[in-house]
Amino acid sequence: MFSQTSQPCQFERDCEVVMIPSGDPVTMPVGAVGYITQALGGSFTVFVDGNLFRVAGTDADAIGREPVQPPSLSDDATEEDVEKLVWDQMRTCYDPEIPVNIVDLGLVYTCDISRAGNGQRDVHVEMTLTAPGCGMGPILVEDVRSKIALIPTINTVDVDLVFDPPWNHMMMTEAARLETGML
Repeated sequence: MFSQTSQPCQFERDCEVVMIPSGDPVTMPVGAVGYITQALGGSFTVFVDGNLFRVAGTDADAIGREPVQPPSLSDDATEEDVEKLVWDQMRTCYDPEIPVNIVDLGLVYTCDISRAGNGQRDVHVEMTLTAPGCGMGPILVEDVRSKIALIPTINTVDVDLVFDPPWNHMMMTEAARLETGML
């Protein structure tokens, strides 16, 4: 996967996208031309007519890209394997304007996995945003929920958006601070 690019693209079909940073849903018409500015975690940030739009990974074919394959678990997966895969899935969730995943940004405060019976598991995540008024908040929450829900044996996923404690750049990993210049 590439992260920062300026690859041209053309929509090959009508596609539901999300305007950044407002979070408003928009239908991008077939034939619209733009540039992919970020392609991380299976979703794409596309610049079209002076605006940024997020294209979901499930709609990657609309811009000529391959959709991401769902995660898998071996039959003998341990609890640690499941927990690692949950965190790996969250690491595929990116703020569409920042080329750093939400885990390394320090946006995930807690992740609890519990047994639900019949080999199933429930996951509860508490996360925040870099800015409380970000219109992309519901989109990021749904991205986390839907990517964790793809994991075999996951029964339910509950993602709560919290703002206490308020996020600050020191919650980022050192690598993320280096990448964004926020040292």
